[in-house]
Amino acid sequence: MGMILLEGMEFFSYHGCFKEEQVIGARFIVDLRIEADTSRAEVSDRLHDTINYATLYSVVKKEMEQKSCLLEHVAKRIIEKVRGAFTNILSIELRISKINPPVGGKMKEVAFVMQWKS
Repeated sequence: MGMILLEGMEFFSYHGCFKEEQVIGARFIVDLRIEADTSRAEVSDRLHDTINYATLYSVVKKEMEQKSCLLEHVAKRIIEKVRGAFTNILSIELRISKINPPVGGKMKEVAFVMQWKS
């Protein structure tokens, strides 16, 4: 069993409930943590026996490019696509942070975290 982490993926996307957010956009940071059965890859040393980091990144990027009102919606889409791409995943934790959100005051970020376990 192993843990695969993709941390600090940065995207400029158009997620938010306010019309301005859907037009102006904002910076987002995405962290993805996957627990998987990596035993085959540990022995074989072959990429197709494990979870390809580039594929994970592509899945996240594609979903972050689609406008959504809620981070909850984006997170669910990402988790569903990741689960569909790899059968050896045991759990997923996804964190999406919106940098400088429009909340009427100074704030570094807001974040939504979603978890899935088999």
